[in-house]
Amino acid sequence: MNIKSLLLGSAAALAVVSGAQAADAIVAAEPEPVEYVRVCDAYGTGYFYIPGTETCLKIEGYIRFQVDVSRDRSDDTILGGTSDWDAFTRGQVQFTAKSDTEYGPLTGVIVLQHNGDSARFQNAILDSAYIDIAGFRAGLFYSWWDDGLSGETDVLASHETLHNSIRYQYESGDFYAGISVDELEDGHYPDDGSEQPNNVGVALGLGGKAGAFTYQVIGGYDTDNEEGAIRAMGTVAVGPGTLGLAAVWASGQNSYYDASEWAIAAEYAIQATDKLKITPGAEYFFNYNEDDGASNDFSSDDAWKVGLTVDYQITDNFYAKASVQYLDGDNIDDQTSGYFRLQRAF
Repeated sequence: MNIKSLLLGSAAALAVVSGAQAADAIVAAEPEPVEYVRVCDAYGTGYFYIPGTETCLKIEGYIRFQVDVSRDRSDDTILGGTSDWDAFTRGQVQFTAKSDTEYGPLTGVIVLQHNGDSARFQNAILDSAYIDIAGFRAGLFYSWWDDGLSGETDVLASHETLHNSIRYQYESGDFYAGISVDELEDGHYPDDGSEQPNNVGVALGLGGKAGAFTYQVIGGYDTDNEEGAIRAMGTVAVGPGTLGLAAVWASGQNSYYDASEWAIAAEYAIQATDKLKITPGAEYFFNYNEDDGASNDFSSDDAWKVGLTVDYQITDNFYAKASVQYLDGDNIDDQTSGYFRLQRAF
């Protein structure tokens, strides 16, 4: 066999092998297109579409560091002893989901909160979780009684204001009105030795804004204690700040309000600069309840409270707050309390 024949035979063999390999080659599938997060601007800033859905989601929250100061503020029941100050840190995250329906926006809110008093003493809570559509709201959420003036001096509600509730609220422009049925498990109970049942409350609320004036009038009836309370509150822009006034009355001690039979409060929030707000406030209590709901009757003593709150915006989404309060009254020891707070919002 000559060299020419050997070369031709080798070339033919290579062609056959190459053809077989080409027929058996594995072709890689093309990658599926990536769906990037899309901004949802239908409900305001911060919302984005959950990939693959038409539901818009917003994630926000804050980190808070705070030092509280008051008499016997920290009480270590394990090691014993008390302290007049206590520091804690809180982390809170809120998830808000919205989507369009034939009844209007369907909203779901979950607020998760974790408080760390120390490495040993911590607690995680569900701070809110509710469904909202067409003015109806059901779940765990704060009532109208949680609203207050902007400072820290006023005491315009009692006990917990976070309830499992069903509420309807009508809104039109700058006006709203509604009714809420609340489960009052964390409130005032008669001091008669009976077991603490699941109490039921009914609250009514209306409010709105007219120019520089805002107002709110609410009421609550505690069916177990068969007592109720009414509160009116308003603010108006005056000079370099905002004047706030409030008054509350209780027919008897109940879960909505039992700090006193009557109370009036006032504050003036001074916007000193774009970043600095100074708020002095005062409140007077008629027939003050010095035993914090341990009895069923208000006392015949009065009390008064004054305080000062300072808010400062260090930079975007980073705030500092300091507050000091003084309480005194008939037949009670005077009390001074306050706190300093740093908070980063996102």
